[in-house]
Amino acid sequence: MTSKAMAIFMISPTTTTRIRTTMKIAIALLVIVGLVAASPFPKKETKYADKDFLAKQKFFFEIVYRVEDPLFFEEYIKLGKTFTYNKEDYKFPEHYDGEHMQKYYKAFKHGVTLPKGEFYGAFVESHFEELYGLFDFFYYAKSWEIFQRNVCWARLYANEGVFIHALTLAVIHRPDFEGFILPTIYEIFPQYFFNSKFVFEAEKFDYDVWSKYIMYEKEYKDFLYTDYTKYFKEFDDKYHYEYYNYFYTKDWKVWQWWKLMGLDYHWYSEEHFMLRDNSDHFNKDSKYLDMIKDVKKFWMPVDYTRDVYFFNEESYLSYFTEDVEWNAFWYYFNMDYAPFLQGEAFGLSKDRRGEYYFYVVRQMLARYYFERLSHGYGEIPEFSFFTEVEYGYDPQLISYNGVGFSYRKNYFEYETYGNFEYVHKVMGFFKRIEDIITQGYYMTYDGKKIDLHKPEAIEYLGDLMQGNVDNFDKYFATFWYIYAHSYMADVDESDFYVHPHVFLNYETMLRDPVFYQFYKKVHDVFYQFYDYVDSYTHKELFFPGVEFEEVKVSKLVTYFDLVDFDVTNLLNDKPTFVDGQFVWDKTLLARQMRLNHKNFDFDFTIKSDKDHKVVIRTFVAPKYDEFGHVIPLEENRENFFEIDEFYYELKSGVNTFKRSSKDFYWTTDDRTTYTELYKFVMLAYEGKYEFPLDYSEPHCGFPDRLILPHGWAKGYPVQFFFYVYPFTASYEPYSTFDYNYSCGVGSGVRHIDEYPFGYPLDREIDEFEFFVPNMYFVDAKIYHEDTFEKYQETKYEKFGHFDYSYYYNY
Repeated sequence: MTSKAMAIFMISPTTTTRIRTTMKIAIALLVIVGLVAASPFPKKETKYADKDFLAKQKFFFEIVYRVEDPLFFEEYIKLGKTFTYNKEDYKFPEHYDGEHMQKYYKAFKHGVTLPKGEFYGAFVESHFEELYGLFDFFYYAKSWEIFQRNVCWARLYANEGVFIHALTLAVIHRPDFEGFILPTIYEIFPQYFFNSKFVFEAEKFDYDVWSKYIMYEKEYKDFLYTDYTKYFKEFDDKYHYEYYNYFYTKDWKVWQWWKLMGLDYHWYSEEHFMLRDNSDHFNKDSKYLDMIKDVKKFWMPVDYTRDVYFFNEESYLSYFTEDVEWNAFWYYFNMDYAPFLQGEAFGLSKDRRGEYYFYVVRQMLARYYFERLSHGYGEIPEFSFFTEVEYGYDPQLISYNGVGFSYRKNYFEYETYGNFEYVHKVMGFFKRIEDIITQGYYMTYDGKKIDLHKPEAIEYLGDLMQGNVDNFDKYFATFWYIYAHSYMADVDESDFYVHPHVFLNYETMLRDPVFYQFYKKVHDVFYQFYDYVDSYTHKELFFPGVEFEEVKVSKLVTYFDLVDFDVTNLLNDKPTFVDGQFVWDKTLLARQMRLNHKNFDFDFTIKSDKDHKVVIRTFVAPKYDEFGHVIPLEENRENFFEIDEFYYELKSGVNTFKRSSKDFYWTTDDRTTYTELYKFVMLAYEGKYEFPLDYSEPHCGFPDRLILPHGWAKGYPVQFFFYVYPFTASYEPYSTFDYNYSCGVGSGVRHIDEYPFGYPLDREIDEFEFFVPNMYFVDAKIYHEDTFEKYQETKYEKFGHFDYSYYYNY
């Protein structure tokens, strides 16, 4: 639950009983030195929220509660109605007078802003303009009081989607809001992460009706699962049980775990804890148990999209492409580096936003391709505007207004339905980019010449491809990105009311296989750029005096587990108030199967000629393609997925230390839920608890359970690549923010060092120059354990009830 320290290591026990006592003492001393040296950026002293912070955090949690419903809190309603527009309430940077804010307010006064209840698309031009204006009202407010009033006003009158997008950006980017959090996007809008069947069931949930229903259900289950099985025993027990099990389970799949346990697709009372990786951490906390005991918990099974009418092989990957946290990661990356935010004003240029954009796209595609290969699928198909898309997709989502999302049939032809004007603009963009890269330079309107054959030009290219406002040709590149998504979603720039489509919002687009096909075109542009960049030489890669002796990889195991996501925002009943104080007395949970892996370790043995400050990077990639052929390193470099990067201080001699998958610097554990965070804040607000600011993981973290692809029962072959090189950064990472609860966006020091992202696999590889002693390759296998097999093959004694022993076993 709390953020991971930068590097916490243990020395591996390598001594034997034959080692002399003096040697043991020496090794013990080395252990102590190693533990001290291992963590030069240790977790900072825990900071606790004061009363003012808690009051503001309480406001953030309450203002987004059931955001698609009218505001329940009287104090916020009154505050929102006091809103008046006064330009003196805002502090604008130089060369900007708040024109977008003024446009939004003018549209609001004339009643032509997007109404509440209408679908909001971040890539719909008119919607984007509203977002920009409302964001200004939040970001440039001079004081907390003005900001809070503006937020209450927007909560009363603004479209829900516009409101949440603008508020999220403001909370992330306002320097004075460091440490504040909103519920995760899948807790605010569960509709965009779970299928419509589940959402409809959740929205009609009524506690009083449910209480009566459950009594009838219990009587039914007591007969079906007790009396009926007794009836079997009067006959051939083994034969009839197997027949009964076959009859009811022959068509059930692994992901339909609730059927395997004899459960229906309905709500169940939760008498135990919420399921997640770190449940034991909460269950050992007496304060937590006391705090949560009066909250009524209900859960319901939810599956991924597997539509029988448009089923194709891509549908099998829905557990990955529709993974809640996989989609949330992309959403928050695009909140951190929103294309319309100026790099200089928001500090984004210091983070190398253009280069980082390419790196994240590369990482996403490499990870998706890895998952494809683990199921025997091949390369990501090439995308073309003029050929049919073989695989259809039905998201089975509904917007918060109840309107379903568009779907795509198998063998769909965009050419038949798309906007040709947009096609030509997007194709013209790609052609022009290709010409610029081939030509090798670009001349800006003010006469500045940019050399595009230098490695540092990746930053300019990244700005162009993201279409952000920092790119060197704003007229040429700023809108191509919007045109591309509008084309895919069949939206015109003049449209105001649009049909929901996954390509119109960051939090939904990763669900569609076409996303990966289209972004592969974006990805290929960067690799075209690297065709003109010299490969690293042996001298550049070689680290004199340092070499790997060995890296041992522990057993790698993936499996499917179950997790509860907080979907309380889907509640439709009347909220509870006691003496004017809101009481959070119930929570709804979506229980879903998901891919996970067991913790694993790397045992490093590195020899050094003297003390060195170093960085160690770790990558993993497939070993073979879908045909079983070894993928050459030069081709495979695009498929290496970087899983770790950390600073370490080597001592003269042989250094042995351990690195756990739980220590990886850019990953996060399961998050504290909306319900729990609110209860913690209220307990602290009442003076009964100290609220640590690192109670929830930073929003920018990648889910640590998705580091490894789906394994095989017999072992899926992969290869790890380790590289150690000198630490030469001009700054200390995390020196201007606390990484335990902040992402440090715009700080310029959120990355370990100043080397290129993905280094040394960013450039083309010359195998005659590439291999050096400070590199190490390890072949390994990823095994997959079927955690649900026991429910299919053997009798489940508590059929009709959830098996909580499942969690304890994993």
